[in-house]
Amino acid sequence: MADYRALVVGVNGIIGAEIASRLAARDDWEVLGLSRSAHDLPDGVRPVLADLQDAAATVRALADLRPTHVYVTAWSRQDTEAENIRVNGQMVRHLLDALAPARSVRHVALMTGLKHYMGPFEAFGTGEMRETPFREESERLDVPNFYYAQEDELFAAAARDGFTWSVHRAHTVTGHAVGNAMNFALTLAVQAAIARETSTPLVFPGTETVWNCLTDMSDSSVVADQMIWASTTPGVGNEAWNVTNGEVFRWRWLWPRLADALGVTWEGPTATPRPLVEQMADKEALWARMAATHGLREPRLDRAASFWHTDSDLGVEVEVLADMTKSRLAGFRAYVSTEQAFLDLFDRYEADGLVPARPRRG
Repeated sequence: MADYRALVVGVNGIIGAEIASRLAARDDWEVLGLSRSAHDLPDGVRPVLADLQDAAATVRALADLRPTHVYVTAWSRQDTEAENIRVNGQMVRHLLDALAPARSVRHVALMTGLKHYMGPFEAFGTGEMRETPFREESERLDVPNFYYAQEDELFAAAARDGFTWSVHRAHTVTGHAVGNAMNFALTLAVQAAIARETSTPLVFPGTETVWNCLTDMSDSSVVADQMIWASTTPGVGNEAWNVTNGEVFRWRWLWPRLADALGVTWEGPTATPRPLVEQMADKEALWARMAATHGLREPRLDRAASFWHTDSDLGVEVEVLADMTKSRLAGFRAYVSTEQAFLDLFDRYEADGLVPARPRRG
């Protein structure tokens, strides 16, 4: 029998799938993948179907599972922050309440993000925010935030049930998932595919501030590594951790390089941002035709790309940068080239039929 049993919440998502794949490849782990509906799962992952907004259904689905480690990577976007707080806090509470009777859980790792320092969607980067680079010891902002609600549910359950916890604050995430609200790299690959199809440039949708300031990103491999590290390394429990690739860059350097790799020309920002939501407003039928022509897996543009989320990341008028000193001093050493992470994902998206293949040079 396996020594450890992981319950990965949001197993179909960009981080959940990465965690599940990594743990399922180990002989000493059994992996359960929780989602609301059935999907293809990584090899070796056993599905668990549950809607965490339904307390009774969650109790039934999790009865007798007895996980030792829980990885919470799921959230549900609502129309207002008040609803985000109610729904997402409730989901964490229902999950941990359902697991409490078995007393099997040793650690719960919760993924959140830099809105912890910048404010919620309704005031993202526009109101009070912490100074960059963001540091984990910063006090919470005095504004409603669903990340705080999730943390409070986690802290209360840990005090009640005796497990350790970790919180992982990622920046813009790159990885491999479809229909995920935070898949920046696939969104960029889709934007470039449409640019090639229409013989138009890859237009940077954000502000001149974001174009010129230092920033960072979080590849799913690094986030998964850190969540597993924090949940299994003695002495690092009950802490919040920033998690980025470790490399800093400026978009004015990276955007032209990615455009070149994607086989398109590019344009930088203008004084007035050109959001992707507006650029892609009439492209649904075009994408459906492209999907039919190229045999793509996802004919719906709104599932292939997350334009609104990319706009929220690139459309601010502030520097966004997280400090990784705390993780480094604690022994977390993962470091990823952001450019290479993009390039690897572009190849993978094409191989998996998520975007059309680029014309090959030479």
